[in-house]
Amino acid sequence: MKEINNYFRYFYAFKTQRKQKMKSTLETLIYKIAILIFLLLFSSSIYAQKNGLPTTKTNTFWERVDIGGSLGLAIGNNFTNITVAPSAIYNFNNYFALGSGLQYSYLRQKNVFTSNIIGGSLIGLFNPVEQVQLSLELEQVNVNNNYQELGNNQKRSFWNTGLFVGGGYRQDNITIGGRFNLLYDRDLDIYGSAFMPFVRVFF
Repeated sequence: MKEINNYFRYFYAFKTQRKQKMKSTLETLIYKIAILIFLLLFSSSIYAQKNGLPTTKTNTFWERVDIGGSLGLAIGNNFTNITVAPSAIYNFNNYFALGSGLQYSYLRQKNVFTSNIIGGSLIGLFNPVEQVQLSLELEQVNVNNNYQELGNNQKRSFWNTGLFVGGGYRQDNITIGGRFNLLYDRDLDIYGSAFMPFVRVFF
């Protein structure tokens, strides 16, 4: 019995160490991708200016900034989900934009669990034509769960990273579409699916 316990301890330690190593590698990759997005958008803006491509009508910084985000509320069957996600983007020209956002979510399943999620994101937008918007979004959130099942209060806190590629139909300031999480892990992720629909609004 002692040998079996030692085996399981060794297996758990090995699995934990492997997950930590994979997480470190993924974080390094994500930071490199974020830097690459910024450099691509910055260089595209310079290219557009040099070659006389159409740009936004005004040249001051704040007139190129759009503010927006999303609000979410879902209540039913003893379940509550409230989300507040403000964001802002800077339009380099009519094709490229780069921005960031904050996110807070409160989830509660009566007598099962409560969850507080807070974090931020970086997003790059590309509009090849007026009606189509493509996106690449890096999201990092901290998750704090409190489980009440079977009368036991158990807490779990962890970081969750998402790298989303998406696309949608754009009409004026509203974009409706979907995004896919390239880093989705069924066992570790806070989302039920790698694919998520979205409605994006900026003013």
